[in-house]
Amino acid sequence: MTDETVSNKSNSAGLEAFEMPLFQAMRRLQQDAEVHAKRLARYGGLSPVQLMILQVLASEGQLTASDLSWRVSLTAATLSGQIDRLEERGLLQRQRDDQDRRRQWLLLSDSGRALLQQAPALLPPEFRSRFAALAQWERHALTAALLRAAELCGDME
Repeated sequence: MTDETVSNKSNSAGLEAFEMPLFQAMRRLQQDAEVHAKRLARYGGLSPVQLMILQVLASEGQLTASDLSWRVSLTAATLSGQIDRLEERGLLQRQRDDQDRRRQWLLLSDSGRALLQQAPALLPPEFRSRFAALAQWERHALTAALLRAAELCGDME
């Protein structure tokens, strides 16, 4: 038995005790996200990813596709399809850079800005109100734990 094998066995010892509650928590988050995604679709026909893209563009003004891809944690291929759908709906536009014609900027259209003003929040209202009631340190701890859990999942696309 190598040192690496011993290390892997000791690291995974007792993992079974965490597996079921972690899976149940992840499943519950997934179910709640799916329910909220259906809510979002009723208000303007946006998916959560599309809403996030519009919100990032609203806060940044304009971004290249590669910068936007990094900001919303999507692969270039996935983002490209989302951008096409949003552009077809007239919610964002592409604009060539005046100095470097190879560079293309993505920015919100007036319709996109108007839709954003009416769109619900990215997070479900029940979660937002309960999260707001937490102490500041607990908000930070919960956010850090969820970000770390997502990091542990790795690239899943």
